[in-house]
Amino acid sequence: MKIQLDSLEATPSSHPFEASPAWWQEQVVAGRDLDHAVDGPFRFETEAYQVGEDVFLRGTFSGAIQVECGRCLQRYRHALRERFRLVLEPAGDRQPPDPEGVVALERDGMCLAEELELGWYRGHEIDLDAFFSELISLALPLQPLCDETCRGLCAHCGADRNQTECNCEEESRPPSPFAVLANLRTRENR
Repeated sequence: MKIQLDSLEATPSSHPFEASPAWWQEQVVAGRDLDHAVDGPFRFETEAYQVGEDVFLRGTFSGAIQVECGRCLQRYRHALRERFRLVLEPAGDRQPPDPEGVVALERDGMCLAEELELGWYRGHEIDLDAFFSELISLALPLQPLCDETCRGLCAHCGADRNQTECNCEEESRPPSPFAVLANLRTRENR
């Protein structure tokens, strides 16, 4: 997924990209165990333009993954849709302060700053694979829920409480650690 910088003008031009599930598997860091599967391709609707020497990218990406609910353990389809923007300025003779940035600038023709929306470029072409991979990674749910009202599994018998009621008694919560303070107030008032 590359953009030729020589072809950019001050008027935004459309650059749609589509990434297959196989592309995503290649992008995933080796050894990282992700509990999801891509459900179809990721689509990136990108507009690019240049003002002076600065390059501007903006757009949206969409796709879906299959994940396991953190409460009831059922697999469900989780849609992803995010907006993005990126401003790249020419690197010139500057070198990124970190070794990863140096490698990315050489490999991709661009590197990101500490913020995801800023970076540098060098050359006549930028490869957006690493940037798009970062966007997807940041959009993945940290605590996937099939529904906000998911009741989860019973802690005693393991029944899915969304589908059936069990006869287990609700365990009372342990008292708050601050409950002791209420006793102190009662003693002082005596």
